[in-house]
Amino acid sequence: MELGIASRLEAQFSFLLAADGLKSIIRANSVADGSRKENSAEHTWHVALMALVLAEHCPEPIDVGKVLTILIIHDLVEVYAGDASIYDDEAVRGQADREEEAARRMFQLLPVDQCVSMASLWREFEDRSSAEGRFARAVDALAPTWLHWGEHAHPSPAPLTAKRVMERKTKVLSSYPVLFELLERVVNSALDRGLISP
Repeated sequence: MELGIASRLEAQFSFLLAADGLKSIIRANSVADGSRKENSAEHTWHVALMALVLAEHCPEPIDVGKVLTILIIHDLVEVYAGDASIYDDEAVRGQADREEEAARRMFQLLPVDQCVSMASLWREFEDRSSAEGRFARAVDALAPTWLHWGEHAHPSPAPLTAKRVMERKTKVLSSYPVLFELLERVVNSALDRGLISP
């Protein structure tokens, strides 16, 4: 049954209010100057901007607008599921199930047509089932590594190995030669500076 304009608007603003919670989800990595940890809303904005700027380095044709849409919604599940560092095995355990439930809870706040559309785009990101979903995942994988360990950054040493970082990132970045080369430079620089071990 079609919602009336007032009911549709109410549903949309319920979703938007819930999405505001993304500003309160603190991530493991810092902002570029190292002064504090970034929140997930800041991460979302930054990866969307990165995708817009770096789209020319995608070797397959993409709809940049669709990539941006995917990135704007890709972490909304963290409002209910929280953020889990990919290097924290305990935190990652069960994260996929938590995010599935969080996606259902978040997107069901919307009118049905928008719920279906956003859930589908979120799924494209998770499954890397489209060119846009794959590129969004690649930029999302590169962003925290570059931001946290790039030449501009001076974080404290982490109990991580370069091998583990590359194992986690290669799967989503290896199809993007320019971005993958940047990843390798960032990881090697972090290794040379003693921020991670071999």
